[in-house]
Amino acid sequence: MNRLFFTLTLLVITSNLSASAIELKEGLVIRSSATIIAKTYYLNAAANLKNPLIIVDGKDIELDFSYAVLQGSNNISGPDEMYGLALYIKKGSSNITIKNAIIRGFKIAIMGEDVLNINIINCNLSYNYRQHLKSNLIREDISDWMSYHKNENDEWLRYGAGIYLKNCRGPVIKNNVVTNGQCGLMLVCCQNAEITDNNFSFNSGIGIGLYRSSFNNIVHNRLDYNVRGYSFGKYKRGQDSAGLLLFEQCNSNLIAFNSATHSGDGFFLWAGQSTMDTGEGGSNENFVFGNDFSYAPTNGIEITFSKNLIMQNTIKDCDHGLWGGYSYDTDITDNVFANNRIGIAIEHGQNINIALNKFTGEKTGIKLWSREKQPEDWIYAKKRNTESRNYWIAANQFSHVGTAFDIMGTDTVVLSGNAKLATNEILKLGERVSNMDTSTEGEILDMDYQPDARLKKITYHEAPLSDIPRGKNEMRITEWGPYNFEYPILWLQNTDSMGIKHFEILGKAGNWAINKIKGFELLAQGGNSFPSGISLKTDSSVTERILELVYDGPPHIKQLGDSSAKTSDTFSYHEFDPAIEWKINWYQWDAAHHPANGYLPFTEIFQNNPFLSKTSKTVDFTWWGAIEKNLPADSFATVAETHVLLKEN
Repeated sequence: MNRLFFTLTLLVITSNLSASAIELKEGLVIRSSATIIAKTYYLNAAANLKNPLIIVDGKDIELDFSYAVLQGSNNISGPDEMYGLALYIKKGSSNITIKNAIIRGFKIAIMGEDVLNINIINCNLSYNYRQHLKSNLIREDISDWMSYHKNENDEWLRYGAGIYLKNCRGPVIKNNVVTNGQCGLMLVCCQNAEITDNNFSFNSGIGIGLYRSSFNNIVHNRLDYNVRGYSFGKYKRGQDSAGLLLFEQCNSNLIAFNSATHSGDGFFLWAGQSTMDTGEGGSNENFVFGNDFSYAPTNGIEITFSKNLIMQNTIKDCDHGLWGGYSYDTDITDNVFANNRIGIAIEHGQNINIALNKFTGEKTGIKLWSREKQPEDWIYAKKRNTESRNYWIAANQFSHVGTAFDIMGTDTVVLSGNAKLATNEILKLGERVSNMDTSTEGEILDMDYQPDARLKKITYHEAPLSDIPRGKNEMRITEWGPYNFEYPILWLQNTDSMGIKHFEILGKAGNWAINKIKGFELLAQGGNSFPSGISLKTDSSVTERILELVYDGPPHIKQLGDSSAKTSDTFSYHEFDPAIEWKINWYQWDAAHHPANGYLPFTEIFQNNPFLSKTSKTVDFTWWGAIEKNLPADSFATVAETHVLLKEN
């Protein structure tokens, strides 16, 4: 094997002898094939994305970076301040190959627009832009929610990306790595892409995202741990992060043999705002086959307002295995669901086939329902029939499931040949159910099917396996995104009823020792290798508390991408907990005192008695509906006051 590798290396070098060897510099325009002289280039791009650092312009160009490192944003302190576009393939270019590049420290690493046959191969575009998250271990901050509803003017660029392609035909994206950023690969109005064998994992937003992009093959990629908005045992929001995102008129894509585990949604598909506004179109005829979408805090698969084929996927330990609101003409066949709260949940679905699936350990296997009235502002509901109707549910297996079928508000459901083992409740019927047919439920069905012909055009794989820990308890969301198991970290696992804090001490290799303790009493600790743990009792008389450990082990890449020396590398936990009591008053306002009418009319409401008053140690209200039963859902103001000594002299 070593001899084969050496031969291949010689061939690559020989093929590039005719290409010119160049150094990177600001404003460089490349119009012919070239090899980049291998070294680290510290180059800052323009603050905006309209003036790229480097431009590729022309046809039949191969650019081999030879693993040179292009480092941008050299004058900033955090990933949320990273700026600029590193490499831009200019409009009208064709047959462009970018390979062996290492680009980091930019808002966008590589961008191509109106390019025919762009190939991005074996590049590492990790440690580029990502937001500074405000959600923490104990509470969610709703400002962390992402939104993809509009991208007609490249609004998605605000989230950054390793690769951003627009109006490109036939791109090949292969063997690339984009980790520890916010978004990996984003395709806008692209067609006929081949996206294979990439690793777009451990990002705080999206692994692969599509917008108005169709007829693409996304096969055998690692898209794990693309997640935010989650704290194990505290909250599970996801905040619209996803391993795979298909948003707004994305049709006839093949999504096969990918691992998109531990992501906000494993697979997130939506018809698009144009469908909601017109009732037309959708994200339709996508074939989702043989993927692993397990361990999503929210939905393993979300498919809404569209028709698609979902087959032979694995979806374990999610809130919903599959959420299919307003799906129609959709087949859900031969998938494995296990230990989800609800295996398949569909509201207002129509003409749905659910067959040959296995459900194990679900609280509810299949839940179908509708509401009596649609939202008044939904044009979709005015243009389309949104009844819940016409389900064929056949030859599924239920084992150790709480309720196999929970159905309400639905017309015409046929249950046929479904097997149940150790299932507490077979069929739960709510109101407004009609034409329920269980006449063939006791039969044994001999069923088979032929997978979509699109599979014949690709190599058969299994979803890629890796040695990353599996399970929702392994998702630890730091202020910069998901922990990637590559560097030492001190993680507060929980605070028990006695007020004792229990920490995990995690790292890839090496040893640790206590360097500093302030405001804590050490109660117990594990061994000095990784993983380990430590338990501390809080000294309530101290407002600032610190636990600092020192790492001794092999070099590694730290959280923000910088390299660590072997010794004297510290990592810590810090909390500032002053004794605060907030006095909180709520005031209600009406149309005459609407804040939009000006500051003075609005402040008149504070001359009245508060609608509700209370004291609290924190001001961290997050709510859907009303904060509590004594408050309205909206049109109120909150005034919180306290006195605190921030620093002792």
